[in-house]
Amino acid sequence: MDELMRGRVYGADHEDPDPGPQPGHVYRELVAGPLDGLLLDVTGWSAAELAAGAALRTEIGAFGAGGRATYGPRAGDGRLWDWTGDIR
Repeated sequence: MDELMRGRVYGADHEDPDPGPQPGHVYRELVAGPLDGLLLDVTGWSAAELAAGAALRTEIGAFGAGGRATYGPRAGDGRLWDWTGDIR
């Protein structure tokens, strides 16, 4: 868990002096794809939202600016969300 807590949070400002996770929040680690290694803050998400995964904006995916990278929970370990592809 200590290793997870040192990660950078998706959406954190690049100039934020503390872009890491915050106490009291719940995170999922993004695995592979353009956002590999980032943490996604899922605090307050419903079970249905967590099961559905997310399409996250990124400029470094296959479609450049305006594209999204899709991630979903890994079978057997929902703390990890695997990359499932890029979309427009």
